[in-house]
Amino acid sequence: MTHNCIHWFRKGLRLHDNPALVAALRDCKQLYPVFILDPWYPNNTKIGINRWRFLIGALKDLDCSLRKLNSRLFVVRGKPGEVLPKLFLKWKITRLTFEVDTEPYSLRRDKDVLKLAEDHGVEVIQKISHTLYNLERIIDENNGKAPLTYVRFQSVLKGIGPPKRPVPAPTLENMEGVSTPCTDKEDNKYSIPTLEELGQNPQLAHPELFPGGEQEALRRLDKYMDQPAWVCSFEKPQTSPNALSPSTTVLSPYVTFGCLSARIFWWRLHDVYKGKKHSQPPVSLHGQLLWREFYYTAALGVPNFNKMEGNPVCTQVDWDTNPEFLAAWREARTGFPFIDAIMTQLRQEGWIHHLARHAVACFLTRGDLWTSWEEGQKVFEELLLDADWALNAGNWLWLSASAFFHQYFRVYSPIAFGKKTDKRGEYIKKYLPLLKKFPEQYIYEPWKAPRSVQEQAGCIVGKDYPRPIVEHEVISKKNIQRMKAAYAKRSPEIDGSPTKEKGGKRKRESIKDMLTKKSNTCA
Repeated sequence: MTHNCIHWFRKGLRLHDNPALVAALRDCKQLYPVFILDPWYPNNTKIGINRWRFLIGALKDLDCSLRKLNSRLFVVRGKPGEVLPKLFLKWKITRLTFEVDTEPYSLRRDKDVLKLAEDHGVEVIQKISHTLYNLERIIDENNGKAPLTYVRFQSVLKGIGPPKRPVPAPTLENMEGVSTPCTDKEDNKYSIPTLEELGQNPQLAHPELFPGGEQEALRRLDKYMDQPAWVCSFEKPQTSPNALSPSTTVLSPYVTFGCLSARIFWWRLHDVYKGKKHSQPPVSLHGQLLWREFYYTAALGVPNFNKMEGNPVCTQVDWDTNPEFLAAWREARTGFPFIDAIMTQLRQEGWIHHLARHAVACFLTRGDLWTSWEEGQKVFEELLLDADWALNAGNWLWLSASAFFHQYFRVYSPIAFGKKTDKRGEYIKKYLPLLKKFPEQYIYEPWKAPRSVQEQAGCIVGKDYPRPIVEHEVISKKNIQRMKAAYAKRSPEIDGSPTKEKGGKRKRESIKDMLTKKSNTCA
């Protein structure tokens, strides 16, 4: 029997290591590669212009790659539950394939889609390829609970073994006998969206430093894999948060959108490491991929993972509500040049170093402004190219010392921290050119400069650049005491220690059960 197949691209915007796409091609007569512009996302999440532009680039690149295989990408507008049944009928579809997605909305959406497919007699095949592992298995191997410490997580993975090998990208030979029918009318109907269609003004966009797409992802990967000494010696905490050009790979947006397979990344690193002395997790590049997996697993296993309330692993903190503080932080006008430079880079480029994220997140929450991490999470969701539901929530939980990290008394200084790697403040001068004429002894604390120095620099603090929004030395000590009080009320269950359920493994509903018993979910 031959099939008319829809392969539904969601996060896996690539041809390489796409097992669901490979499954679509088996016994396939007609292939319809589809991406759905689902209105749920802009209506329920914050998406800034940089991320929209990255998505458009990724879709254009994917369409180009498909056309080389005598196919194309169909970009469909509408709710999946409404548009897919129409496409099933229009294209006489008998098989639907897609990559497993474990975010809460995705699980609800896919459960509905699987029921619709069953009603239309459409076979559904799902494959795991956005993560290194089957996350359900990790949870099951940990007695039905997500591991809440990195060490425990590593211990569970040791019993499972290395990630599965990636699958090759389809070739013209694989497409033999497969067609993608398309009329001129449909060509326009299913075109890739523009920024204007997505409600964005292209005139407001800054120069694109990290263009979206599989080809750019693989180019960047090759660039770093061709530097074995750098790869082997890489330790994330030793890289500079305020280098004038990125001191890390900036592959995270490509992995987030699925332009780059995490499994390809893992095994390419494995090949570079082979036979050489190299850094180890958690600080190595393998370690960074495992952090991603750790947060994905926690997000699947912990209810209300992106919220404080109702989140069983999150310390309940009496955060203040101060819209002026939040706006000053978001808009880069806190009066602390290091913090404001980071937030400026974030808004312009869509990317900041992980230690820079640490600094601004600590400043917003437990360090200085005592504002809920959920507010910071929303800003990062809008501005980061690599904004990822699980990682964004997990990192904010960590950096606010609400979960995973509990040394709340360790606070990043918005003055001293940046000086460690950039004494002259070149990073500040790049992103806050208003301050570029300040002598280096004042660049991190311009309010301390004599009036004559400020006049000579052409920038008067309090007029041209804001005074510090808080007095760090005073407020940080006060906030440590507030965190101490919150910790005193904490439930012992949120410490991350694995607990064994009575009678062995805890019974839990699997993703497969949640969706349908007919679904073919496999790694």
